[in-house]
Amino acid sequence: MKKKKSELLTEVELEFMTELWALGEGTVRDVLNNLPDDRNLAYTSGATILRILEQKDFATSRKEGKSHVYRPTLSKDTYQTRSLKDLSMKLFDDTPASLVARLVDDDELTEEALGQIRALVDRRLKHDSG
Repeated sequence: MKKKKSELLTEVELEFMTELWALGEGTVRDVLNNLPDDRNLAYTSGATILRILEQKDFATSRKEGKSHVYRPTLSKDTYQTRSLKDLSMKLFDDTPASLVARLVDDDELTEEALGQIRALVDRRLKHDSG
């Protein structure tokens, strides 16, 4: 049964995709070398994770010599949007305002961050009203 494309990534898959996005493209070895030093993943584990990403249509690969070179098939922005929509639906009854309210209620949010959020909202409102 083919998995559907709208799927989200597991934590370890996201870790690998993050490295692929940063690299643009890379082999299993490239991705493993980019992971933090304390992530002692076996080469075979890395290869398996990248194969799963390919099966899920998050990555594509081509053969170069004996290696497979993987590259992302969707952008980080696209995935962020998908993840946020999923989070909004599951956790905030599909009301984006609730998600944002929870975010801005966070005591650890600095005035600078709040100012940046306000500027983004203002820009979007100006843009949408012509």
